[in-house]
Amino acid sequence: MQSRRRLVLSLGAASLAAGTLNLVGGVRSTHAQGRPLTFCSWGGALSDLEKAAFLEPFGKLKKIEIAYASPTNYAKIKAMVESGVPEWDLVNVGGRFIEQGKDFLETLDMSLIPNAKALDPGWVTSRGIFTSTGATVIAWNTKAFPIGKGPASWKEFWDVKAFPGPRGLYKQLYYNYEAALLAAGTPRNQVYPVTDDKIKLVFEKLREIRSHVKVWWTAGAQPPQLLSSGELALSSAWTGRVLAVMKENAPVTMTFSDGIAWGNAWVVVKGSPHAKVAMEAINYAISEEAQLRLLDVGTYGPSLGAAAARATPEQQKILVTAPDNVRQMLIIDEVEAARYSAKYEAEWNRFLLG
Repeated sequence: MQSRRRLVLSLGAASLAAGTLNLVGGVRSTHAQGRPLTFCSWGGALSDLEKAAFLEPFGKLKKIEIAYASPTNYAKIKAMVESGVPEWDLVNVGGRFIEQGKDFLETLDMSLIPNAKALDPGWVTSRGIFTSTGATVIAWNTKAFPIGKGPASWKEFWDVKAFPGPRGLYKQLYYNYEAALLAAGTPRNQVYPVTDDKIKLVFEKLREIRSHVKVWWTAGAQPPQLLSSGELALSSAWTGRVLAVMKENAPVTMTFSDGIAWGNAWVVVKGSPHAKVAMEAINYAISEEAQLRLLDVGTYGPSLGAAAARATPEQQKILVTAPDNVRQMLIIDEVEAARYSAKYEAEWNRFLLG
C-alpha cells in the first residue's frame, strides 16, 4: 500500500482536522433546501452495490430519504460549487479528483468518521475515503479466447499476433499510462514516479497498438457489452462490470494478472446542506457491518482489511484485496496519476486525434 500512503502524505492526511461545516445549531436538516441527501456514483454494478450495501441500510438506520444520481461528472461538481447550489452531497469519485478537485470538496470532519481509524491509512485522505476497491483488468470474449487462454499480461495484450482481434482501451491517459509501461516490461515498482522518459515510452507503446484499438471507451458499461456482442475480442475493463456480466453467463472473462488496482473514493461536495449526514454515511460505509455485505455481492471488494480477511476461499477469488490477487497487480498511485493526467493532457489529445 505504499502508493496509497504517498497519496495520504501528499494530501496532508496527517492533519485531518475537523472541517468547518457551517452548521445551523450544530445539525443540518436532512431536508435542507427542500431535497433529500443525494448520492452520485458511476452507475451500473457499482451504484447498485453502494445502494444495497451502504446507503439503503444507512437511510433506514437514520430514518432519512436518500436520492440517487449518476454518472459522476467532475465538471458538474465544479459548476455546482461555483453556483453555490450543489445538487449532489455525497459523490463517488476516482482518487485523482481528491487532489484535482480539492477546492470543490469539504474537508472531512474525522470526529464524524471514527471508523476510518480501522482502515489502512492508504485508504484515508482529508477530503475523501475509499469505501470499496476494484481494478482495471484485461478482459476478453471467451469465444475468441477460451477461459484460461486469454492474455495474462499487458505485454500479451499488446501481442496482436498471439491474440488477434479488435481491442478496447480507456479514452484517457489514466490506466493507459500504467498498462503501456507494464506492456513495455517496466517493473511495477518503477512505474512511478512519472518522468518525461516514461511518458515517451508510454506513447511509443500506445502507437504500436493504436490501429488495433477499435473503441476508446468512456463508460464502464461499454467493455462488457462490446465483449459480450463480439464487437471486441479484448479490452481493458473494470472488474465490477465484468463480474456483473459473468454472473449473467455472458461470454466474457478476465484476469487479475497485471491488473491496475484502485479504490472508489467518497467525497462531500463543498457547500452541501447535508455535509454532516454525508460524512456519517461515509462512516457507516466503512463499518465492518457494511463492508461485509460486499463479500456476498461479489463485484467490488471491501477497503476494510478486517472484512476482506473474513472472505471465504471462493469469495477471495474475485476480491482485489485478496492476497493471491493483489500481489499480481499494480496499485495505482493517484497523486502521480493526477499529475500525468494534467501535465500530458494536450499530448494525449493529440495522440487520440492521430
